[in-house]
Amino acid sequence: MLIKKAVLDGIASGDIDLLFRTWDAERVHAGSTQRTAIGVLAVDAVEETDPAELTEEDARRGGYASLDALRHDAETRDGTLYRITLHLAGEDPRIALRAEIPRGRELTALRDRVLHMGDWAVPTLEMIAAQPGVRAPDLAAQAGREKRPFKASVRRLKELGLTESLAVGYRLSPRGKAVLSAVRRATASA
Repeated sequence: MLIKKAVLDGIASGDIDLLFRTWDAERVHAGSTQRTAIGVLAVDAVEETDPAELTEEDARRGGYASLDALRHDAETRDGTLYRITLHLAGEDPRIALRAEIPRGRELTALRDRVLHMGDWAVPTLEMIAAQPGVRAPDLAAQAGREKRPFKASVRRLKELGLTESLAVGYRLSPRGKAVLSAVRRATASA
């Protein structure tokens, strides 16, 4: 679920605790979570909603300037309107993971995992290490890959705490630097 920065800021401040989405089918459910730029959001409830029953309170809690603005937004899309109640559940756990330097068995396991992820993993780590802050489309072109699959690959590395997104591009985390160093040592001695 894409959420605009201004809405995320409202959720972080506690001013927004409702989202409204028009979908062909429910795409999130109560109890699910989503990582965002502000941290992990927890979905408390998802309810089908009739646009005619929306209130000024809904508009305020959803970050809309007015009830008319909310209704206009809801009625300009085809599908069912869903009212999603949510809250900020905490920090993205990958942030703390990035700073954790693996040692011993954990480092060996991460090194081996990267080496077995596919022929894209090590070159991607190397490119990011050599070119922090370079745009994803530029890195993808250098790798001879399409942007979307390239970004999906970087997200897999990010899940392990090895990379972090910048305003533009990526960089290796301290954890990523340690793992890349272990990979280099393993491939140099092979």
